[in-house]
Amino acid sequence: MSDEIQAKVKDFILSEFLPGEDANELQEDTPLITGGILDSIATLKLVAFLEEQFGVSIAAHEADVDHLNTLSDIGALVKSKQKG
Repeated sequence: MSDEIQAKVKDFILSEFLPGEDANELQEDTPLITGGILDSIATLKLVAFLEEQFGVSIAAHEADVDHLNTLSDIGALVKSKQKG
């Protein structure tokens, strides 16, 4: 399930923020925020995508480097929201 989430998020990030980049370069542990791929505006777009795509609600304090820095982090966050 988390793999499916990560795959959708990866596709979104590649198409929105890394057009033309090699998909293999974006791994589940690639730093998105600390690595400079996502800035504050991109992070907001990602949150909107997650909420719409997966039917979850992400609190303001969760839209940060602790929860959204890697595909793995994002997958875990969405999965925990879907359970709750």
